Amino acid sequence: MTNYYSNLLNSNQLRKCYEIAPLRVQQFLEAEISFVLSKISKHDMVLDLGCGYGRVSIRLLEKVKKVVGIDISKDNVLLAKEMVGNREQVEFYVMDAIDLKFDDHSFDKVICVQNGISAFNVDPLKLIEESIRVTRKGGTVLFSSYSEKFWNERLTWFQIQSEHGLIGEIDYQQTKNGVIVCKDGFKAVTYSEQEFLELSSNFAVKTTIFEIDNSSVFCEMVV
Repeated sequence: MTNYYSNLLNSNQLRKCYEIAPLRVQQFLEAEISFVLSKISKHDMVLDLGCGYGRVSIRLLEKVKKVVGIDISKDNVLLAKEMVGNREQVEFYVMDAIDLKFDDHSFDKVICVQNGISAFNVDPLKLIEESIRVTRKGGTVLFSSYSEKFWNERLTWFQIQSEHGLIGEIDYQQTKNGVIVCKDGFKAVTYSEQEFLELSSNFAVKTTIFEIDNSSVFCEMVV
């Protein structure tokens, strides 16, 4: 699935995934953003990993001092810049989330939502380590994945994406237990509460797990 989101599912194609989302999925997406907003303040510098076309970054502008969004896809970043216009409060860069071009301790909050920990297709330990590196002492890193309670709704959403040609045909023999696999190589896994705790135990952070809306699992790491 290397560079699937960079080469195939990006820009307006990615935006369409959200536009066709069923009502229950839209509720999940809004609940996820609301939770992030509850964890940030007006003085925060926030880094949005895997920002896509700026869907979440733009919403964060309601509350924060500055948002920096990074994405591996140049097309995503171009669309994000187009959508945000001339607002100086936000910047977007093409960048790899496991090779961030920022100094140590640059941000108050680092977020990686919408199951980016799976979608990026990178070593999750390297991803978390790099996120922590750029977070200030006392700052927070937030990762999210899907709740197992949301499996049916999530699968329905991905079926709709497949029907619209946004992802490949779903391989139902391999699609189960939180893992969605398509015949074109697309694969999306999830991280449970226990898996997040095991990952975060490798770092000197205080970890708290939250389940939101019976649809997402958040791992909050205070540096």
